[in-house]
Amino acid sequence: MFNIVEKRRWYFIASLILVLVGLAMLGLSWARFGTPVRLSIDFTGGSLLVLHFDRAADEQAIRDVLAAHGLSEAIVQRLGGVEENTWQVRTREAAPEQIQGILNDLDAQVGRVNRDLLTYETVSPLVGGEVTRAAAIAVAVSSLIIVGFIWWSFRRVPHAFRYGVCAIVAMLNAILVAIGFYALMGIVQGWEVDALFLTAILTVTSFSIQDTIVMFDRIRENLPRHRGEPFERVVNRSILETIHRSLATQLNAIFVMIAIILFGGDTIRPFIATMLVGMVTGTYSSIFIAVPLVVTWELAAERRAARKAALA
Repeated sequence: MFNIVEKRRWYFIASLILVLVGLAMLGLSWARFGTPVRLSIDFTGGSLLVLHFDRAADEQAIRDVLAAHGLSEAIVQRLGGVEENTWQVRTREAAPEQIQGILNDLDAQVGRVNRDLLTYETVSPLVGGEVTRAAAIAVAVSSLIIVGFIWWSFRRVPHAFRYGVCAIVAMLNAILVAIGFYALMGIVQGWEVDALFLTAILTVTSFSIQDTIVMFDRIRENLPRHRGEPFERVVNRSILETIHRSLATQLNAIFVMIAIILFGGDTIRPFIATMLVGMVTGTYSSIFIAVPLVVTWELAAERRAARKAALA
């Protein structure tokens, strides 16, 4: 029987390296942008324009018009394919009169802007702050509920509380890696955190916990079936019995997300990519972090108990 748990030290080292790289990206982003990840106008406040031109438009020409109106720092991104002639502009808050002047100059210098398809939004930074607080509270409350649920469900298993704590550690590992990835892409590709990013993180949280509970549940079933076997062997048997189910479930979703990343629009790509990284990391964390961590904790407690007994 292949022993997965035996190599747990290497899994922990690999996970630690990923987390440290992610933290380094957060630090680099903080040094460059003043925040751990680049923030969109959902959090900083500002104006959002989606422009549909009647012909091909040049990015630099759009920037020149914005600069002429004092918005040289605006972020200009193409949306969809080249043939759609659609551009998104994110900038600090601009008055309606200023927007009207920009549209008139774009008509004259770049191409006619379709007013019927024009999108103009002003976002308050308070909205992003409220959403962030709600997401943080949701993660904190769900973590407490998860620990309590696992503790109650596994109450007949020795040290049930440890299973809950290890599940939360694995979940946090997946979240940190996903956030670190987004910080890296913010530096490289200019990705900005918006409400979709928070949705992706919450989704990663649920997937990670689901996988972990499946693994723990098989351990709970196998412990009374294989009394007398070392705890480490029972856990390893449980992983081998459930790993195919976890991988099959996640691979189906992963293939779909890869297809969306390759063929979907630019707007949704950061959201799907974050979910993909988080889901892969969450699956890894469930199999190679949460379960081996329970084994490490259990064996450490047994060694401490043996030393106390020897000294008594």
